[in-house]
Amino acid sequence: MNQPSNETTTSTAAAAETVASRFDSAFEKLANARSFAKPSHIGRVLDLARKLLTLDGGPALLYARAPQFDNAGLFEGSDWQAPESLQARFVPVTLKGGDPRLITLECLSELRMLAIARGEYFHPRMSAEQAQHFLTQVLAFNLQTLFGLSDEATRSHSEVVQRMLSQHLSFLGDHIGFESILDHVVMEVWRILRQRPIQVDNVRSMINRVAACLFDPNIQISTSARGAERLVSAVYGPTQGCQEDPGVAAYEQRLPGMDDMALDAEASGFARAMHDTGLVSPYHASFLRYTLDLDSTELFSRCLGLSSTGRDCLLCYRNLITDLARYCIHIPTCQGIYGLACLLERGILYQDSIGAALWRQMQTPLHKDVAALLSGLYGDSHEPGVFLMAGIISVLGQPLGLGQGNNPACQSTRALSMWAYTDPDYLLQLVRWASRDNQVVMEFEGHTLNSSYLYSGVVSQWSLDLDPLSLVLVPHLDRIYMEMGRLSQGRGEDPHRWINPEFHGWWVNRGFAIAVDVETGKLKDTDTFIRTFYSLYNPLYNGNTPVVHPQPAGIAVTDSQARFVGWHAISILRVALDQNDQIRVYFFNPNNDSGQHWGNGVEVSTEGFGEQHGESSLPIVEFTSRIYIFHYDVTDWQLHTMEVPPEEIDKVRQLIEESWGRDRL
Repeated sequence: MNQPSNETTTSTAAAAETVASRFDSAFEKLANARSFAKPSHIGRVLDLARKLLTLDGGPALLYARAPQFDNAGLFEGSDWQAPESLQARFVPVTLKGGDPRLITLECLSELRMLAIARGEYFHPRMSAEQAQHFLTQVLAFNLQTLFGLSDEATRSHSEVVQRMLSQHLSFLGDHIGFESILDHVVMEVWRILRQRPIQVDNVRSMINRVAACLFDPNIQISTSARGAERLVSAVYGPTQGCQEDPGVAAYEQRLPGMDDMALDAEASGFARAMHDTGLVSPYHASFLRYTLDLDSTELFSRCLGLSSTGRDCLLCYRNLITDLARYCIHIPTCQGIYGLACLLERGILYQDSIGAALWRQMQTPLHKDVAALLSGLYGDSHEPGVFLMAGIISVLGQPLGLGQGNNPACQSTRALSMWAYTDPDYLLQLVRWASRDNQVVMEFEGHTLNSSYLYSGVVSQWSLDLDPLSLVLVPHLDRIYMEMGRLSQGRGEDPHRWINPEFHGWWVNRGFAIAVDVETGKLKDTDTFIRTFYSLYNPLYNGNTPVVHPQPAGIAVTDSQARFVGWHAISILRVALDQNDQIRVYFFNPNNDSGQHWGNGVEVSTEGFGEQHGESSLPIVEFTSRIYIFHYDVTDWQLHTMEVPPEEIDKVRQLIEESWGRDRL
């Protein structure tokens, strides 16, 4: 990682001081203004504070001025005027809201709380202990933002607001102490890992912070946080041979001295930790490569933790798998080991074209721009194709582990997941084009669309927090998707009716239902929409017909207050009874974290109701209340006549009208 130069640091500090000087001038005018005139000055103060919070060192400069906020009347007439009445559980609602000034005011209020907690400002109605407790809760309730895990609500923020929140919460965390929220962090890490994401950089960052607390003798760890040791050991010492984290070089020197029993124990230990957490230790990569040098298929299989299915697949395609591992499994790409194990367990290599396409991709030369992109992100410790191949293996092994990163690219990410899930050889063909030619060619109603001739997509500026495969392929898909939308304009209906089948594949049903009027955005024939979904997807009314291929759908995302956030692409995977005999819809959400609170008691589940890794689920009533478009098989005409109980339709309609449909009646 390149360190910032002294010149850069100096210029950033100078910029912060300049803005701080302007802030002081505006703040002085606010302090000297009469009560009736203060509102006219507060806006200017908040705008400068927001700018200062985005600059390096800005939060510290504002914190130094925090004891003066109350006397100047900064919070006068607002909810923040009485700090003793503030509740931490409402802070996420404010931070995910759309008003930058209110978000800034919340940040300034928390800096005031920090001054109280550290004894630098005395408040007559707020003790230091109360302020400390409040800030601890704020950090616990905003862990996702603290560690850069975005959802639809935060993704809608401007980059300025996102940077401001990141800097502000990091500043609070550094001063409050990470150990105070350790329990919450450990629970959050496990919750995310149970979804088995491909991108785990943020999770590893959280575990690093946990490890620093565990091994700090000055920090007292609570009993409940002791479970954090499982997470730390999974990354830094999963086996007897590396439990003290000796360093990769030292561990590799130990391996030749181990007997067969010790090697078998190492293999089992690595596999157990990997499948328990979904994380892979760098030591695991060293051990796997050592098994390749020994030419031991048995040891190789054990360290992947394969079942009989995966083991049979490995034995059938031994040469291909070992060549893949030699090529792309290294310490920087160690997470690909879990993807490789999952790929074998899926058994997709029994489809002849997959093995041939994987072999071909290893031999494919990369376009210079693609190579430069991968090298710029992952360094030059290995050739760029190594990182791309490791990413391909992870996606094929974990099609439901894909995430869109901090990009509004849910359509393209969903497409990648659907292809990896249903049509992996087609996905590998697209990857070949994108990596070799830096272009992708697709057909739309007889038109040939070439991504290299299309210059605009949904995403105007890309955030690079993506897996290697998405990084290479999704920008091309984004431009093609946008062009399909342009070609579908003027038809008087939602363009997804035509885009989804052409973009995703033949298995997308041609029937199309939408809950809103395209021209006005108002709700349209809600009861018919609900009845159609129930009669075609609910096994109680469709003759127990399963979902054979994932079907694209659109949801109206709402925040925890049931307020409309935006439209979002998902895919319906299956509809089934859970262990409580409740009909649930299981779906893939390309968001980085699928466990979300959508208001009105609608909380998306990612575990505990029969979900497989990467699936989200909701009871069908709640799911139907958030869906606004879906596809269905037009030949299932007889199912349209099935009777759905009116009370079931009433429940769904009420949830719609109390959430995203509130302003669309």
